[in-house]
Amino acid sequence: MEQRIITGDLRDEDIELEQGLRPLTFSTYIGQERVKSAMEVYVKAAKMRNEPLDHVLLYGPPGLGKTTLSNIIANEMNVKIKITSGPAIERPGDMAAILNDLNEGDILFIDEIHRLNRAIEEILYPAMEDFVIDIVIGKGPGAKSIRLDLPKFTMVGATTRIGLLTAPLRDRFGVIERLEPYTVSELCQIVSRSADVLNIEIEPKGAEEIARRSRGTPRIANRLLKRVRDFAQVMHDGIITEDIAISSLDILEVDKMGLDLTDRKMLLAIIEKFGGGPVGVESLAASINEETDTIEDVYEPYLIQMGFLMRTPRGRQVTDLGYKYLGINKNGDSNQMELDM
Repeated sequence: MEQRIITGDLRDEDIELEQGLRPLTFSTYIGQERVKSAMEVYVKAAKMRNEPLDHVLLYGPPGLGKTTLSNIIANEMNVKIKITSGPAIERPGDMAAILNDLNEGDILFIDEIHRLNRAIEEILYPAMEDFVIDIVIGKGPGAKSIRLDLPKFTMVGATTRIGLLTAPLRDRFGVIERLEPYTVSELCQIVSRSADVLNIEIEPKGAEEIARRSRGTPRIANRLLKRVRDFAQVMHDGIITEDIAISSLDILEVDKMGLDLTDRKMLLAIIEKFGGGPVGVESLAASINEETDTIEDVYEPYLIQMGFLMRTPRGRQVTDLGYKYLGINKNGDSNQMELDM
């Protein structure tokens, strides 16, 4: 799959950009008000009792701020944070070494925690519940099991697919919170704040246009801001106005609802090749030369969220709203229609 500018997945270009843009406190964290309010209470209560925070599981689509929120929790608790990811921990010994290196009250953040293998999960169960790990030394009849005490720490897990977590692991988290897509108003604030940090001149209408096309995701909003800044500097006077934002994003083929060329290609394939559906995901994947997993995990969720596509028992089907947005009526005639924004 080609890299898309409107994907919420972390890309190499995002790493350096996000490090300078991430807020460090709850007061500067924009959006996710329900989750933020709850976490502020949990953090204050833990500090009043002089205890580590309960284990926290954050889930939701990529790019919504799970890593940022984890760093804020560590900063508000005045403790250190150790960051790793599920795929990076290959052996039980790696997990044991990470746990043994923690200090009292530290936070262990595991991104993509659903990708931990089962042998490593077995080590986490007693570590999270009783703050101990069991290490087996030797092999065969002479093998011995040694139980090591761990400092009391807080596990913070992040996942985009909570359904893939095993029940025993999920049940050991005392706090489970879902992060929701951001509103256009919240993304406007994020774009304006990021522009201020990056010393970019941007008008409110320009920020709003970028926010509207960011699919409810701060990571995408910051990425689009970075690209629009380039157009503003090279082709204009450096100030991002509404007109400059619109023309730049049109060149990038990100439309007014945040769909890109691939999204529209998929909807048109269902309409033109399969009569609007329903069509099975395997046939659809073959028609646009993509993997079925990519369609299910990357393309479909936003199209379904926007109401342009629906899943039926017989397959995928373009909705009336999808036809309207593409400017096509169900008789097959092109009829450009404006979708109310």
